[in-house]
Amino acid sequence: MPRPLRPFAPTILLAALSACATTPPLQSSESLQVVTYDAMPVPTATDLVVGARPVLVGPFDRLSIDVFGVSELSRNVQADASGRFAYPLVGTVEAGGKTPTAIAQEIEARLRGDYVRNPQVTVNVTESLSQRLTVDGEVTKPGLYPVFGEMTLMRAIAQAEGASEYADLKDVVIFREVSGQRYAGLYNLAAIRRGVYADPAVYAKDVIIVGDSEARRMFDAVLRAAPLITTPIIVLARN
Repeated sequence: MPRPLRPFAPTILLAALSACATTPPLQSSESLQVVTYDAMPVPTATDLVVGARPVLVGPFDRLSIDVFGVSELSRNVQADASGRFAYPLVGTVEAGGKTPTAIAQEIEARLRGDYVRNPQVTVNVTESLSQRLTVDGEVTKPGLYPVFGEMTLMRAIAQAEGASEYADLKDVVIFREVSGQRYAGLYNLAAIRRGVYADPAVYAKDVIIVGDSEARRMFDAVLRAAPLITTPIIVLARN
């Protein structure tokens, strides 16, 4: 197990390899902790597990439903525009906004007793058309992309095969609607890559615009007042 040298001011961990004698040593700051190892630390089993953000079923999602020991009730279904689907002996199931586990429990409750003595139901999302976000602007492949696990801004852009050659990495805007309010956040992808601040989480229905001057225009007044901002900027977008 590699032994770290003495740590400095806590917040962000930066692992650095030994530099040549002519390179000045890395310095800690209020937002940066410099820790030098002989090699990068090995991730633990917990580090390698996908995040536990819940999967919610939405309109037009496709599901596989299996009832243990009752093959006649195992089938593939698709939710309609309202997030509902029909299931034998059960009728209409309201799936929109629920996790696959919650849907399985509901089907079990309706089957238990009259139809199946002790039903064991498994529900999985085989294709999600609702849990997607949009990546647009200066990326290699703009489009709609599925949201898996703990999705972040950098991972979303990677799904679009990365920023294009001429993208302005300082101008990455995320649009998001929360409780009927539309928000916009300005991020600096280059700063995130350097570890200046955390890679933000992104969610289904977010719209990410990379290096687009039109999307950045709403931030101009803020940037003129504080041109040296090194953190994300979040604003409430006016319709």
